[in-house]
Amino acid sequence: MGTRGRQIVGMDVDQLLAALNSAYADEWLAYHQYWLGAKLAKGPLRGQLVAEMEEHAEEEMKHLLLLAERILQLGGTPLLTPGSWMDESDCGYTPPENPIAQELLDENIEAERCAIDAYNRLAAMTKDTDPATYRIAVEILRDEIEHEENLETLKEDLHLLHPQADGSP
Repeated sequence: MGTRGRQIVGMDVDQLLAALNSAYADEWLAYHQYWLGAKLAKGPLRGQLVAEMEEHAEEEMKHLLLLAERILQLGGTPLLTPGSWMDESDCGYTPPENPIAQELLDENIEAERCAIDAYNRLAAMTKDTDPATYRIAVEILRDEIEHEENLETLKEDLHLLHPQADGSP
């Protein structure tokens, strides 16, 4: 741990570590949700959806590595068990019980919206107090916004191919 790096944080470091561990938990769960969803996906645009979900899973893994490194830099310990990921998560986990493309898209769009809100809060919390964490939060926020956009575009494409895919008459 960098002593000076921890000292320059202009906020309660334990509060910051709790927020970072919550984000870390969300990233593990998002990784798993994307990874498993890609393996189980069925239906129209399956190939495009699988490719998108696999790419998002890789990016979620990169996010959690950034967060883990920052937690360690601040003298904390990343959450150690999958059970703690569920307990500390802001966004939770939606198992892909119905692996039809429309359902997966809806579930993952909601998850991305939650992530956008969470990283926007983390960025606001650290903007003037911790430039290192702020940079990480903004970088991940940018990716989560892109993920939402990618999934919404696929959902629009699916709707154009199958106008009844959203369940409306």
